[in-house]
Amino acid sequence: MTVDIDAQMQLIKRGIVDLIDEADLRKKIARGKPLTVKVGFDPTAPDLHLGHTVVLHKMRHFQELGHNVVFLIGDFTGRIGDPSGRSDTRPPLTEEQVKANAETYKRQVFKILDPEKTTVEFNSHWLGAMNAADFIRLTSRYTVARMLERDDFEKRYQGNQPIAIHEFMYPLCQGYDSVALKADVEMGGTDQRFNLLVGRHLQSQYGQEPQCIITVPLLEGLDGIKKMSKSLGNYIGIDEPASQIFGKVMSVSDTLMWRYYELISTRSLEEIAALRADVENGTRHPKAVKEALAFELTARYHSEEAAHVAQQEFNAVFAKGGVPEDAPTHLCKNGEASTPVAFLADSGLTASRGEARRLVAQKALTIDDTPCEDGATPLAPGEYVVKLGKKRFLRLTVQ
Repeated sequence: MTVDIDAQMQLIKRGIVDLIDEADLRKKIARGKPLTVKVGFDPTAPDLHLGHTVVLHKMRHFQELGHNVVFLIGDFTGRIGDPSGRSDTRPPLTEEQVKANAETYKRQVFKILDPEKTTVEFNSHWLGAMNAADFIRLTSRYTVARMLERDDFEKRYQGNQPIAIHEFMYPLCQGYDSVALKADVEMGGTDQRFNLLVGRHLQSQYGQEPQCIITVPLLEGLDGIKKMSKSLGNYIGIDEPASQIFGKVMSVSDTLMWRYYELISTRSLEEIAALRADVENGTRHPKAVKEALAFELTARYHSEEAAHVAQQEFNAVFAKGGVPEDAPTHLCKNGEASTPVAFLADSGLTASRGEARRLVAQKALTIDDTPCEDGATPLAPGEYVVKLGKKRFLRLTVQ
């Protein structure tokens, strides 16, 4: 393996938040042997969005540098429930849910990772083989005081909110994964920093060289404020239709566009800097640069042909004010089901009725080109063209 430490570090450090620590990582790379880079995914939901892909891109960077990437599916820890960032106890998944979600994850991640250079592991292979005595010995490697230093645990403890004993087991099990895999590097979102440090501690306890830790930022959603989340309705799913991916990327603000370029584009930082300079000096229009990003992401998760079609449709629709041919349709009966709040949520145009109410209140809804500010009044029977914001359409039939 050819070693150019500075060149490797430049790519590894692109877009990250924490690196613990750089001197250790440089020593590991200098040995000239491929590193074992571990990232764990709990299959808590069947679909991935662009926020999940930030760490996947960092995994791809390590693959390009010749290192070994382990995509670890937490089929065992997924049945415990990760308490990270939560103010209450997360309900555990059933074994059936975990298996179904894990298969969906595997299909989606290879749109980014090289399957020939990726090892897929399941942590039930070693955690499932441990008996009660093994787990008790594992708990002896960490203290309750250290565990309560974790931000979400500390807040819940101070607020007299319950913390179940099994929640302490989650970071211990995740940390033991690093022991089992003899990981050189572990990566995760900034909300995983505590868990990653537990792995580093446990490796020392088990006589291993501690892993280095890399955290990546949590990608902001379409609103440009809160992290991308399906529950907030501000997400771009990588399994969504090509036209939706393209259109949603085009709805991102000109400022947030650069964050997406840095974290989830495959363009080099030099190329991105050149694009940014062109926009700032007026030689390129921000829309053209954003279209290039939308095309890249749509092609990655579908194909270049699909991206071309999505681009042509986007420009035809939004330049001329038309309605997309593949706009979803929704049929409902007159009455409560035909209120804007109801049909927006029931059709899937919004993630929830709460989101629908917010958008109606923000005057984002038009029905047959007429602004609608009343989300509670049913529509009369008939056919309507519904437009939500600038990018979402619905052909609605009320019986």
